[in-house]
Amino acid sequence: MTDHLTAPPAAPSPPAAAPRPTLGAYARLAKLDIVDYYIGLPLVFAMTLPLLGLRVQNLGFLLLVLVAEIAVVAAMVAFDDVTGYRDGSDAANYGSDAARRRLARKPLVAGTLTEPQALNFGRAATTASVLLWALVVALAPHRPLWAVAGAALCLVASVQYSWGLKISYRGFQELFLIGLGVGWVLVPYGLLVGQVDGFVVVQALIFGGGPMIFGLYSNTNDADGDRSAGRITVAAQVSSRTNTAFIVALTAAETLLVTGSHLVGVAPWWFPVVLLPVIALRAAQLFIGFVRGDILRARRMAIHTHRVTVVLLIGANLLVPFLPGMSV
Repeated sequence: MTDHLTAPPAAPSPPAAAPRPTLGAYARLAKLDIVDYYIGLPLVFAMTLPLLGLRVQNLGFLLLVLVAEIAVVAAMVAFDDVTGYRDGSDAANYGSDAARRRLARKPLVAGTLTEPQALNFGRAATTASVLLWALVVALAPHRPLWAVAGAALCLVASVQYSWGLKISYRGFQELFLIGLGVGWVLVPYGLLVGQVDGFVVVQALIFGGGPMIFGLYSNTNDADGDRSAGRITVAAQVSSRTNTAFIVALTAAETLLVTGSHLVGVAPWWFPVVLLPVIALRAAQLFIGFVRGDILRARRMAIHTHRVTVVLLIGANLLVPFLPGMSV
């Protein structure tokens, strides 16, 4: 008989059960609450209404474009969440600010979805994006080559934003943010009208600049986490002072576009007048973000400023053509 009894090995713990996916978790993965690219379509409607009139088929076409855009964004942000979960940047960027940035919007970090579930969702959304945009082009009243190519570029670049080519990790994030907004105004406008003029391009640039500017505030807040994950943004690569100067310069460039486009005869006189509130809000954002040092509050304000901009442009495009002595 042995002096010591050997204890039997402990039974292995059963693997943790995968979370049961819910529609709410997938909605948060798809970031359905982010409407800031989709509101470009009401702007397109307002710009085309004086040219095309109120046609049910055009409204139906824009609704189809909306569904296609939602599918693209769902694929983009699903893959972005997987990448951010794998490299730890989402945990770093959301952990200390969970209360202010709603950690639940990152279901992988929050534990409400697994990585395979998110990947499968991203792949399904990508497939749906391709099919839906093919249908959009097939049903478009016009198919200028630049608009078709622009739709394809927006789709491919979105899916590759943080996946595959990972363009947001290669130093192209800021360019992508404005480019997608510009594309998603010019492409549906071109598919409906067949061509664009300089004033349409200016409004598309103003629209695209909105997501880029509030993205710059996000990047400022996330600089440490992005840097540790190898994500190349301006905020992660330069000093705090240089990053501040960069954001001030781009904000000033937007103001110059608003005022200068009228001075060179591209935009009508009412354009800078209508957007005066936007110029004031941009100045307030800079003060809150870089004087008071509340970057996340400045970011929220930048999001609201983008939405105010779109509302003002929609109202002007709808009303001005019908006022005596006024024209777009």
